[in-house]
Amino acid sequence: MTAPDATSPAATSAPATSWRDGLAVYLQPRVLIVLFLGFSSGLPLALSGSTLLVWMREAGVDLKTIGLFALVGTPYTLKFLWAPLVDALHVPLFTRAFGRRRGWLLFSQLLLIIAILLLAMTDPARSPFYVALGALLVATTSSTQDIVVDAFRVESLPESEQAAGMAAYVAAYRIGMLVSTAGALFIVSGFEGTGIPRSSAWMWGYVVMAAMVLIGTITALAATEPGQSVRAEAATQTETAFARVLHAAIGAFSEFLSRKDALAALAFVVLFKFTDAFSGTMTAPFVIDLGFTRNDYAAIVKGVGLAATLIGGFAGGFLARRYSLATSLWIGGVVQALANLTFSWLAVVGTNQWALALAICAENFTSAIGTVIFVAYLSALCQNPLHTATQYALLTALAAVGRTYLSSGAGFVADMTGWPMFFVICVLVAIPSLILLAWLQKRGHFEALGPVRV
Repeated sequence: MTAPDATSPAATSAPATSWRDGLAVYLQPRVLIVLFLGFSSGLPLALSGSTLLVWMREAGVDLKTIGLFALVGTPYTLKFLWAPLVDALHVPLFTRAFGRRRGWLLFSQLLLIIAILLLAMTDPARSPFYVALGALLVATTSSTQDIVVDAFRVESLPESEQAAGMAAYVAAYRIGMLVSTAGALFIVSGFEGTGIPRSSAWMWGYVVMAAMVLIGTITALAATEPGQSVRAEAATQTETAFARVLHAAIGAFSEFLSRKDALAALAFVVLFKFTDAFSGTMTAPFVIDLGFTRNDYAAIVKGVGLAATLIGGFAGGFLARRYSLATSLWIGGVVQALANLTFSWLAVVGTNQWALALAICAENFTSAIGTVIFVAYLSALCQNPLHTATQYALLTALAAVGRTYLSSGAGFVADMTGWPMFFVICVLVAIPSLILLAWLQKRGHFEALGPVRV
């Protein structure tokens, strides 16, 4: 299966077009709808992740507890369990008024706004349990929105616009993440600068983030129901809800598990980005502990880091076009692991903004290379169009296992070893994925997937 470029729509099988035609596709209404939905999908992730960790560290929460908060990402890991429900079931009132996909979009966004507001009302210093509960609700509603947006994107765009839609989606997703990290931190600092107490400033910062979800809500209202969704609804209207869910779930899982070396491939999906996840869990506390300010974190880690990520995405696309999928995975896996050594160097250098910028650029650039190639691999695994949405939900959920469960002990490791040695360990945790990569390559796994282009 051909995977669309996460950073450029150039790699398609269509004949070459002029640059005007290439730009015009981004102005198509369907692509613009996908772009704004990408922003809505990227916005909530940091609110239960890195931004929340900064809030907790400033509130005096210890590193061990912060590390355990990686577990609130559990819904991103388990979302494949309810992906068939989103495919098959109707939301009362919403589905009838707006359609199968748009109904779920609006319903999940309404729940997401409520969850973010509930999280805003908590106090990390006094009630970490309620913070965890609020963050879990945000992650659950956010991952549900992701399921719907993925299905909407695939069903609403024709083949000629899929690559452009994916590129727009990824770019907007990154911008959404930037808004909920650097943007949120600047907003909190702004509220604090007006004399509002720090705890209240964080609350109002999260209220503003909840209001940002309305961008996706307005987009869903302006969109039209995908034609494929309408036809699928008509084709299954005689089936019971239980039968629709059963067919969607069993078909997707049984087809995937019947393949050769399926379990090894799933283990590789879990472990490939683990080196990033293990270090990423502690990046925010690390930067704060070194003595950098909240604004340093916002401007350098999230601002400069975004530019490095976008450039790394182009570099990953170039590598994937030039080399085979297996070779590209080797390059991405090695460089994203070695980049952690720049943080060990930064821990020795101390509070130096140029050193922080260099380390962040190296980490984000190499991480983006690995991510683009990894997305190509995940897309290649979803070869049956009847089960693409559910299978992709399963694979992305498994990829989140490293970020959610395996990374939960990162705080304990950092506390025991200190920052320089911690990031050396982050390099070493990449070794199991590289061993699996070598084994799968030897077994002919990548040849069986056929040619893959990003």
